[in-house]
Amino acid sequence: MWQRVGVTDSAPLEVDLALVGGGGAGSLVLAALDRHGVRGLRVAVLDPVRKRGQDRTWAFWGRPGGDLDPLLSASWAQVEVATAARRRVLDLAPLRYAMLRSAPVYERAAEAGRRLGAARLDATVTALDDDGTRVLLRGADGAPLARASWVLDSRPRPPARPGRTSWLQHFRGWWVESATPLFDPARAVLMDFRTPQPGRGVSFGYVLPVSDRYALVEYTEFSPARLADDAYDRALRGYLGRLGLDPAALVVREVEDGVIPMTDAPFPRRPSPRVVRLGTAGGATRPSTGFTFSAMLRQADQVARALAAGRPPVPAPAYPRRHLWMDAVALRALDTGRVGGPEFFDRLFDRNPAERVLRFLDGDTTPAEDLAVMRSSPLLPMSAAVLGDAAGRLRGRLRRPG
Repeated sequence: MWQRVGVTDSAPLEVDLALVGGGGAGSLVLAALDRHGVRGLRVAVLDPVRKRGQDRTWAFWGRPGGDLDPLLSASWAQVEVATAARRRVLDLAPLRYAMLRSAPVYERAAEAGRRLGAARLDATVTALDDDGTRVLLRGADGAPLARASWVLDSRPRPPARPGRTSWLQHFRGWWVESATPLFDPARAVLMDFRTPQPGRGVSFGYVLPVSDRYALVEYTEFSPARLADDAYDRALRGYLGRLGLDPAALVVREVEDGVIPMTDAPFPRRPSPRVVRLGTAGGATRPSTGFTFSAMLRQADQVARALAAGRPPVPAPAYPRRHLWMDAVALRALDTGRVGGPEFFDRLFDRNPAERVLRFLDGDTTPAEDLAVMRSSPLLPMSAAVLGDAAGRLRGRLRRPG
């Protein structure tokens, strides 16, 4: 059963695997351990907050028929990408775009933890002392909480050093309900660039309908800094008006906010021999889009497969190095204004099959497909961004000690 362990005991809890952080990444690991039949492993979860309920929504693409299908709130075989010039409907086959809310993920993780016999410590971890063979996890007062063979740490962490480009994906979403049918539940709006564009950055709206009367409507910006709080509400009201919807006729059932780093800064995946970082801190966030969930899912599966086979629980890099370089170039081009955001994404979807674009954003394309994606971007501005990125890398190396 799920064991709640007190944090006042003088001796640290001895475990094989400690999960520091019980949010999305940690929950996916617990579920993957259970799914792959990992038994006989002493597992502990350390987090001062017990995650439950609908505190976030993940959206991702993949093939139908996966392990998460029973948990999905909705999925769509078609999505719409809109600019001021045109609206394009994309057929995603053989993929689909899917919505997953947090409550069923947390519930599945709790059930997996009970089956695994995992311990739970409602405590804040402030230090990880790794001697190369075991890791001592310390609490707020420096007292030992647990000692583990391996630690999977999914807490948010800053990068190892500043990036050449550091943006944020920041957003607010309203879960809105209508008394009459307003939405098409067969189609999601993935990116709608008909929002007012910021002076430095990119903005868009999107709509994820669960039914013809209930949907998540969101305003998102890619830019260097967050907005004032009321600016998100104004942007959402303006976007609903653009869709021909009257905000006064809708009931806002829930509000979701978020901030995700978009940067070419490095996030070390393994800061010490037996500590492995997952989620955004472990490089799961795609720098050019902010998408994170699919990479977290891969990390969890790789960790579970490794432990089931008796190997160290160290997942592969979330994205190929060439993709991270392409992201760095794209971010630089957008940041310097050489390429406009709506133009960049419009060309991307216009000159490539939708399925290729989505696999590229997931880090799942071949080098030949990557070249096709590169050819679809504006040549001269992107070439200038490549040169600028190379110069920035050289300056960074010259400034670094040693």
